[in-house]
Amino acid sequence: MTDTTVSGSAPMQRRLDVTSDAARARVARRYRSERRFRLYGLAAILFAAVFLLALLTDIFIKAMPAFTQSELALSVMVSSDLVDPQKIAAGDFDKIVREGLYALFPQMQSRTERRALQDVLSSGAADDLRRMVIANPALIGQRITAPVLLSADADLYLKGISTDIRVLSGAGEATPSATAGKVTVFSTSNAFADQLLVVKQMLAKNAERQTHEADRLSTIVRSMDADLKAALTRLDEARKVNDGPQISALESRAKSLQSDKARLEGQVGDLRGKADALMQRHAGLGVTEQLTSDMPSVLIVINGGVIKAAAVGGDRVEGDVLIPLDSVAGAAAGQWQQVVVATPETSRKIRDPSIAILQELKGKGLVRSVPNLSFFEQGDSREPELAGVLGALVGSALTMLITLALCLPIGVLAAIYLEEFAPKNWITHIVEVNINNLAAVPSIVFGLLGLAVFLNFFGLPRSAPLVGGLVLALLVLPTIIIASRAALKAVPPSIREAALGVGASKQQAIFHHVLPLAMPGILTGTIIGMAHALGESAPLLLIGMVAFIVDVPGSFTQAATVLPVQIFLWSDLPEVGFQAKTAFAIIVLLLFLFVMNGLAIWLRKRFERRW
Repeated sequence: MTDTTVSGSAPMQRRLDVTSDAARARVARRYRSERRFRLYGLAAILFAAVFLLALLTDIFIKAMPAFTQSELALSVMVSSDLVDPQKIAAGDFDKIVREGLYALFPQMQSRTERRALQDVLSSGAADDLRRMVIANPALIGQRITAPVLLSADADLYLKGISTDIRVLSGAGEATPSATAGKVTVFSTSNAFADQLLVVKQMLAKNAERQTHEADRLSTIVRSMDADLKAALTRLDEARKVNDGPQISALESRAKSLQSDKARLEGQVGDLRGKADALMQRHAGLGVTEQLTSDMPSVLIVINGGVIKAAAVGGDRVEGDVLIPLDSVAGAAAGQWQQVVVATPETSRKIRDPSIAILQELKGKGLVRSVPNLSFFEQGDSREPELAGVLGALVGSALTMLITLALCLPIGVLAAIYLEEFAPKNWITHIVEVNINNLAAVPSIVFGLLGLAVFLNFFGLPRSAPLVGGLVLALLVLPTIIIASRAALKAVPPSIREAALGVGASKQQAIFHHVLPLAMPGILTGTIIGMAHALGESAPLLLIGMVAFIVDVPGSFTQAATVLPVQIFLWSDLPEVGFQAKTAFAIIVLLLFLFVMNGLAIWLRKRFERRW
């Protein structure tokens, strides 16, 4: 055999241009495009992080007032007449607390004054004292210092949430004219000049509002006057042609316009008269000016008592005694105070007598702020200071246990059957399509299903974690099935083939080799599904878990609520005290979610195997 040589030119080869200016420009353009893409991705992450940080910061700031609660360190006598050593829990601890508070204000003896004292206390003020005596019966017959919970309104006031407070040290010597009833406090200096100036400014603002309203009504009067003239002109024309129906209608309209015009003119006159009177008071040099209900409250703390100012002048204050004074002796500069409550009394829940009592208690050093541990130790309550999340936490945990116990094994087994054993026919196809569709069904539909089937048909207990877990399991099941099938499909076929090649049955190959390798993906789907279930409230509302539940559930069949529903209920309440509780409950829900997801991630890492 001989070698042959093919004559002719060598085949053409494509030349790669990497050195020309155009090539360098293309490369540079591609690099710029890649840098822009990276910057866009980084900007998107930063954008999302900023919004997430803003959301979490807003929740945290709103929840801060709920981190602590205000209580009173009250000295009380645990009398055996009120507490039977054999029946301690049935003792009249409320009366013990009331008598301890009355002892701090012996000068307040009237029914109204005693009622004001009770208003600063919570309805559960005696709960801590009761627990102390139950834990140590030897306290009966002794005088002890017990923590007494203050009301939500008092707590909000002490935290500066319900109103702004300014405490001014008294300048010059102040002398009250009496210890009770109507009192005038005289000052050797113009100690009340600033408050008088504030009153004058508010008078000017009120006069401006009255004038503005009068001008607005005057514009309406002018418009009505033009309408009246037009109606009278048309009436004259109708009379000339003797149009009876038209004459009757126009006469009625003219009378109505005249009546309305006269009424509005009267209102304009009254408003302008009030505005002029207010401006005269503003410009006048009267001794005192009255404090009306739409003005800030001014309290004078002097000689162990408190006076609410009704009229203020430069060197004097006239008012009513809220807490009787010890004496009418003059108080030197710095030994008396002015407390200015910015929000008018008609615009806040806490009354001035309660504020006076709280200021006295603060002055005696008996009010303290402590961590709000009871938030995690108590169930729901109508009173903001007594409301806690323990019942909702336990209810969420029991519901999640039922959900996990049902949806994880059922979902994984269904995924294994559909992916590994089910025949590929039209029936299997229909099942797969329906599972995918169920993952997109609104959660409220599952609530309707639970209401119709579990409650109405099977008669299971309403508002129980058992029913809630069943409904949420139905909600989460499609997600776990889809994620588990994807995890099983991601395992390389070589794993199955190797197991079958060494003599394992198909079932052994799946459960001993494929399933352990798919477990991380299955747990990832479980995390997503359980996080979805933990945040659901709509389906649980339909099965009765929206009910007001005070007690902490002790089993799967007792009435309970869950954290999302608890947050929903609190967010709809009008009391300001529940706003901070709602934000605090959201933080607790997020922490519960993080703990649950953290446990699932640890299990995923624990089962993770590499191939």
